[in-house]
Amino acid sequence: MKKFVAAILASMMVMSLAGCGKTGIAGAADWVASDDSITAEKLEDGSYYYEGRIGSTMKTAWFDFTIEDAYVTHDSVGNYTANNGNALVVVEITVKNTFTESVPMWNYDFQLIWGEGDNDFTWPVEESGIISDQFPEEYDLSVSETRTGYYVYEVPGGMTDFAIAFTEYYEDNTEGDNFWIYFTPDEK
Repeated sequence: MKKFVAAILASMMVMSLAGCGKTGIAGAADWVASDDSITAEKLEDGSYYYEGRIGSTMKTAWFDFTIEDAYVTHDSVGNYTANNGNALVVVEITVKNTFTESVPMWNYDFQLIWGEGDNDFTWPVEESGIISDQFPEEYDLSVSETRTGYYVYEVPGGMTDFAIAFTEYYEDNTEGDNFWIYFTPDEK
């Protein structure tokens, strides 16, 4: 009987580990296991922190997003010139609506982070028409619609490593999962 119980316990343990994928976290989204560039960490509040790299597709509650490419310049982009001592980071993002209705999108959805300080972040420059295919400040992403476009960020000069961050915020003022894509942009 002891061998039988031991065999059942061992098989239960193997089955519980099989669902963990490469993250080792039971309950993390299945899509994480299919992309070697993404990891997941379960937070104390029960939500997840997903981390990826350029080319990783993050799957939020409403849409998928991928950072396709990024570059940094100390010159101007289109008709916009960075303030003295600053640089511009241009990020190409693809978003796809996976929700059952249109999703409102804003400049403030994708925050650019470059350090660990409380002020080491920014949102896209709000001036429209800086670059061809620049995302508008606000738009609706229709059901199943996919859009690829650019966000332009102004950052302090000398920064080399960045992350684009998105946090799920719900209508009841609660937060969901966090999605961060880390990258070092090429200089142009």
